[in-house]
Amino acid sequence: MTETIARPPRFITYVPLTDLTPAPRNPKRHELELLIDAIRMHGLVEVPVADERTQCVLHGHGRREALIEMQNRGMTTPGGVVLDEDGGWLVPVLRGWSSRNDAEAEALAIKLNRLPGEGGWDPREFAAVLEDLATNEVELFDSLAIPHDEIDKLLGQVDPETLPGGVREDEPPTLHLPDDGDHGNGGLSPDDDGRAAHATCPACGHLFNTGR
Repeated sequence: MTETIARPPRFITYVPLTDLTPAPRNPKRHELELLIDAIRMHGLVEVPVADERTQCVLHGHGRREALIEMQNRGMTTPGGVVLDEDGGWLVPVLRGWSSRNDAEAEALAIKLNRLPGEGGWDPREFAAVLEDLATNEVELFDSLAIPHDEIDKLLGQVDPETLPGGVREDEPPTLHLPDDGDHGNGGLSPDDDGRAAHATCPACGHLFNTGR
């Protein structure tokens, strides 16, 4: 059952992208191209958050920068963003929260960025999800852009005996690099820049191409 609240404490409004004012201080850095690619692929899903007291962006500076760059490049309007009468981009923004002072605003901005990642990942389930994506949805797997050393570390935490088709106890997950002798066939040595490292999934032996 859905109830309609006359004056909800939190609500979403569409505002011009050019009206999104960044906070005076924002220590968070962003991988802009990854954000652009994610928004291009999935649309704008996680909307920016505004602080009613300051009228500045509290959370979502990276998405703001990515959208501005996408518009400047003439890219297609992403899902979740609409056009105004003049062709400008209107962006959904979560409204209704107001900070007591600058200190609270900056503290919450840090929490909104840090806390979601503090729980980490369940290695076994994460490995299973990565395996499914790498096997069935290569473009989506590549779009994760997870560094090869991070995947190798993750797979090293998985107990192979708990996975269907797991390898023996004396055969832990390994990171495989192309042999130097593959140069004649277009291969790369481990010292070559941009080498395509691989990590072996202990569940089925699939080689993850993790050099993205």
